[in-house]
Amino acid sequence: MSDSSPVRHVVFAVAPELVLLDACGPVEAFWRAELAVRAALCDTAASAHSSTHSPTHSPTAPRAYRVTVASLAGGVLPTFAGLPVVTERLDSLDAAAIDTLIVPGIPIDDTTVPDPALVAWIAAAAPRARRVASVCTGAFYLAAAGLLDGRRATTHWRNAAQLARRYPQIDVDPEPIWLRDERDGRAVWTSAGVTAGIDLSLALIEEDHGHAVAMQAARRLVVFMKRPGGQAQFSEALEAQSAAGGAFETLHGWMAANLHVELSVERLAEEARMSPRTFARRYVEAVGRTPARTVAAMRVEAAAHALAQSRRPVKRIAADCGFGSEQNLRRAFERRYGVLPVDYRARFSAA
Repeated sequence: MSDSSPVRHVVFAVAPELVLLDACGPVEAFWRAELAVRAALCDTAASAHSSTHSPTHSPTAPRAYRVTVASLAGGVLPTFAGLPVVTERLDSLDAAAIDTLIVPGIPIDDTTVPDPALVAWIAAAAPRARRVASVCTGAFYLAAAGLLDGRRATTHWRNAAQLARRYPQIDVDPEPIWLRDERDGRAVWTSAGVTAGIDLSLALIEEDHGHAVAMQAARRLVVFMKRPGGQAQFSEALEAQSAAGGAFETLHGWMAANLHVELSVERLAEEARMSPRTFARRYVEAVGRTPARTVAAMRVEAAAHALAQSRRPVKRIAADCGFGSEQNLRRAFERRYGVLPVDYRARFSAA
């Protein structure tokens, strides 16, 4: 476990071919939190000085986090993106206090085997850490070390099925941006791919220093919003565009912007400049589901975003997203999320 010092030691245990943003995004988030905490300390010191006229000193030493990026061999490490990073040797940390151990991802396919030496180090170091986390396919290293056995975990959506096949003892959920599973007094965090590591780090920062510091870090990173872990990894509009290629890209953008109007097959066919029968057939061939199912999914997602990011009344959100009534929205939410809209807002609201 970590000591009682306010300085939390965050260790990134990285492997060759590291997915660069899996590490540098979270590293930057912790540094931005460090700056926010320093600024708060300076403000507190200045306020105390103005009221007591006693001398103050600007804090120059870290007051929140100390970050170490380490690999087995240390030195310059090649990354998947080609930009090398300089790392410490992991064995130099064998006696060090570790507050948070984070394992970023590497490219994973059916032939990839996590480095046994790195797996062994992670397994040995994890009991000394207050919490353990992975970003993206770093979950494969935690799984190989036995740290996810019996736990709920996530990873990049493209690798979720593979993780579940390799490690059936893990309850793999491919949808959330990040997950926190705590049992026996120990929390293990896992996240989806690449930029989701920033969301995970902001959640860790919020646990350590509160909502205000996490939001300051998010603003410094120019992150559009601090996403809660239970949100889906990818949007329905993006998924539909990806499935259809370029065939209905313009239409999907128009649909997302016009959810409040009636989006019947006839109206969509008119927008696509096709007959209704031709449009319905070609749409299913390209996207793999009916236009009505895409519209329904987009509307639920838009309502979920509005509930989390605004204080608009549920009735107004139902109208804006094309549900017609609050009752229709409630039914759609119970089918999709298993909760009522008000419960979703209570859990995920950032407003």
